[in-house]
Amino acid sequence: MAIRSYIELPGSHKTVPAATRLAHVSPGEFIEISLYLKPQPHEAVSHGRETREGLDKRRAEAYQTEIRRIVDFTREAGLSVITVEPGRRLIRISGTTQGIEAAFRTRLEHYHDGTHSFRARSGPLWVPEEVAAVTEAVLGLDTRPIAEPRHIVPLHDAASMPGHLPNAIGALYDVPTDVTGMGQCIGLVELGGGYLDSDTQVAFRAMGLPPPNVVSISVDHGVNQPNPNQGADGEVALDIQVAGGIAPGARIAVYFTPNTDAGFVNAISAAAHDRTNSPSVISISWGSAEVNWSPQALQAMNSVLKDAATLGVSVFAAAGDNLATDGINDGRAHVDFPASSPWVVGCGGTAITLKHGVITDEVVWNNGRRGTGGGISEVFGVPTFQKNLSMPANLNSGRSGRGVPDVAADAAPSTGYLIVVQGNMTTVGGTSAVAPFWAGLTALINQQAKNSLGFFLPRLYEQPNLLRPVTSGNNIPSGTDIGYNATTGWNACAGLGVPRGRTLAQSLAGHQTAATTTHDRLDAIDHVVVLMLENRSFDHMLGYLYADNNNISPPAMTSRD
Repeated sequence: MAIRSYIELPGSHKTVPAATRLAHVSPGEFIEISLYLKPQPHEAVSHGRETREGLDKRRAEAYQTEIRRIVDFTREAGLSVITVEPGRRLIRISGTTQGIEAAFRTRLEHYHDGTHSFRARSGPLWVPEEVAAVTEAVLGLDTRPIAEPRHIVPLHDAASMPGHLPNAIGALYDVPTDVTGMGQCIGLVELGGGYLDSDTQVAFRAMGLPPPNVVSISVDHGVNQPNPNQGADGEVALDIQVAGGIAPGARIAVYFTPNTDAGFVNAISAAAHDRTNSPSVISISWGSAEVNWSPQALQAMNSVLKDAATLGVSVFAAAGDNLATDGINDGRAHVDFPASSPWVVGCGGTAITLKHGVITDEVVWNNGRRGTGGGISEVFGVPTFQKNLSMPANLNSGRSGRGVPDVAADAAPSTGYLIVVQGNMTTVGGTSAVAPFWAGLTALINQQAKNSLGFFLPRLYEQPNLLRPVTSGNNIPSGTDIGYNATTGWNACAGLGVPRGRTLAQSLAGHQTAATTTHDRLDAIDHVVVLMLENRSFDHMLGYLYADNNNISPPAMTSRD
């Protein structure tokens, strides 16, 4: 391939946050990166479900030119191609630091932020024009943690906390018990930690259920590695025991990956395209505020989530546990990603009051310092399935956008989930529990349905009566006015509400469509993010979103990397 001029890869600009530079990365150190190809124009909207085998075959043919262009560039730069996976639009590349820096015209340094050591770069990546034209993202050069688990362990032991076993919480929401999820697979994405088979055995014995078949899958060298000092084991145990407690007959595939933007994107892609385990549902209990993501990483993640929808896989993501600010102390509201993706079912949290084993009151989970995330996206426009809602404006810009969350369930640690971690039973709360709860419920519905539900948000929004609304409370941190109030109908705290278990299951299992619904607005959303990448400006993206789609001027905002 004839190499002409180098240009900046759109969306690749990054900055290094407050951290101490330690040293330049050794020139001979080997690095693995993930290069995602841009989706072709005809794939801008998912027009129907495809099998994993069919998608792989179609893309292997359709992307031959793009793949050859990247392979040629890689070899001319002295780098090596590890794998080419056309179905995932993914090319894995390796090389020395010296070779990588030369190929992408960047510099890699080691840093420490007081908690983590990581490799990072600043500024943009540069590639030949021919490469930029077909590249969506280059991920893996930066190894700083991209996300946090969305669970909370109270500072009390289980004996002092009024927690409930996961299947008991399922009973509170009238989850069907005449099916077990048999024949289904639930994929769990984990960015650290691990699980002990002995914990799973004890937990399911306590629930009076047979333990599920749990398998671990390594992505980017991530492994099932329990470590009580890391804090992520509670997340993994929570996900397995809640998903399995609701759907004990389902196979559970746990995808372990490093906590980086590359690892996160690759794990979701691996789960969606996994032919061996074939998950019909994916649960994600990790996330980070939209502003923490580079445009190219956000776009790559959104694209693999769209792939999941195309393949008929339902994806659930926790909406966060830091109220409407998502844990960022800048005086602004923030929503969590990937929960804000229009291809994901965002999961918010509630607090329940019980009497005689029945929920007598349910409000938004908010203890003043921690509570459910939710709000209005600053990246994604209003998707078709939300266009008829009465939604508040984004608190920062006053503009409309994708509303988060879509659904909710119990998440308050005070009435949380009893799980077993490292041999000890403890009470855990957080929206991390809500995502696997809904994933388990969906597996039950998929067992009953002719076809898996896949991307079923449009169906939920068409029949909000399938959920019980939560109309009391807010997600405003104490001492601030940043956040949203629960209202009748959809709200930015609990979404459409909590499940009416059997009613929801019977309706969704009996209403199947052969293809994923096409959404004209989602087509616009994809165009918005592409513009954000191509113009390297958050302001320009908002200009398209608001001026083109809402006929109003964009807000004044600073660019974000």
